[in-house]
Amino acid sequence: MIKNYINGRLIEPVSEKYFDNFDPATGTVYGIIPDSDERDIELAVSAAEAAFNEWANLPVMARSKYLLKIASLIQRDLKEFARAECVDNGKPLSLARAVDIPRAVQNFEFFASAVHGFASEAHQTEDDAINYTLRSPIGIVGAISPWNLPLYLFTWKIAPALITGNCVIAKPSEVTPVTAFMLSEACIEAGLPAGVLNIVHGFGNKAGKAISSHPKIKAITFTGGTKTGAEIASIAAPMFKKISLELGGKNPNIIFADCNYDKMLETTLRSSFRNQGEICLCGSRIFIEKPLYEKFKNDFIVKVQELHIGDPLELDTDQGAIVSKQHLEKVLSYIQLAKEEGGTILCGGNRFVPEGRCENGWFIEPTVIEGLPYNCRTNQEEIFGPVVTLIPFETEDEVLLMANSTEYGLASTVWTENLSKAHRIASALETGIVWINCWMVRDLRTPFGGMKSSGVGREGGLEALRFFTEPKNVCVKL
Repeated sequence: MIKNYINGRLIEPVSEKYFDNFDPATGTVYGIIPDSDERDIELAVSAAEAAFNEWANLPVMARSKYLLKIASLIQRDLKEFARAECVDNGKPLSLARAVDIPRAVQNFEFFASAVHGFASEAHQTEDDAINYTLRSPIGIVGAISPWNLPLYLFTWKIAPALITGNCVIAKPSEVTPVTAFMLSEACIEAGLPAGVLNIVHGFGNKAGKAISSHPKIKAITFTGGTKTGAEIASIAAPMFKKISLELGGKNPNIIFADCNYDKMLETTLRSSFRNQGEICLCGSRIFIEKPLYEKFKNDFIVKVQELHIGDPLELDTDQGAIVSKQHLEKVLSYIQLAKEEGGTILCGGNRFVPEGRCENGWFIEPTVIEGLPYNCRTNQEEIFGPVVTLIPFETEDEVLLMANSTEYGLASTVWTENLSKAHRIASALETGIVWINCWMVRDLRTPFGGMKSSGVGREGGLEALRFFTEPKNVCVKL
């Protein structure tokens, strides 16, 4: 049984109601989740209010020590956290061990350190005055995170908010709540002061909406779908809350004929199907320069068909289960749509049934499709699953037109050994992130976020520290 973490204690929801938590690999219920509502959020806000002044006035070094202690506890229990993430989400255990949980540790460690270099600005004016900037915590902030990288993205929001002196009301996805609950236990063991971090579980239309609409929560950071982001903005913006929204993507992967072919092929396999394609940064539209198209298509299909789909707990599994039955049905519906739009399924395209304990789990074969126009629904709408399309191109102008044609603008990848071309294409792409000859190479100091319908604002590094603070200009006449 999962419980809410409010005012330093693990407690049941006010409603005393729960809903089922499913193991995606088996399709079976293995736990229950609090069905929290506005009453639980009110309790959390009251706890945060009571804790705020003391936490905000605590020296930065003292706040850093708390974050580092939490990081050390996650690191100590990394195997347990990774197994919980694997079972709760359906992702391969090897991925949770190598990426998800280590990154959660790094999030706490990074912001515990980065805050010490968070300097303010000073300007001397011509009329003998000095302007300097003070930055203070906002107060109580809300953090709502998604199901695809549960602890990874949950801590990515919580750590910078805490280190800058804010108190946090956080809601993990109701689909993958277990590691957030385990984080609650780590915070208790670390001695984090009561009320500084409150973790409330439940549905978005109840607990999430209550966070977005509560007048004492002054900022909202959200990662998830574009539609939900728009709903949050419609509530929070008229209340003049600060908003950071990291939303959907339909990312282009542009492959020129002069690329480092072997490196490109191996990386493109990962950027297409890692975490079952359930990463907002996956390259779901693969554009290949025509002289390379047939060779790439044939070699890529061979690589895709070699991927091992199956039990996420097995360390040799490359692709695990889709996170929920609802999402499985959504992804399969897009594969059917691609057929109706004239696409050819080159490999995959079906629900996959493993042998043994996972025979009733939610698995989909990694799917590669060609023959679709760039502006069809399959190539314009976010699928968020193990599905990619192949599209040939001839010129830079043509591929830029197609790559920039969607409402999204989160990330892109460019493969070429021509440095001038790489810079030219990167400058013209309408995405917040451009990877050249790599994918998912992350420096936590850099700004992270998208353009257009992929979001508002930036996370990461100094951008996160700025978001979670209020700047004040002080002008002193000499």
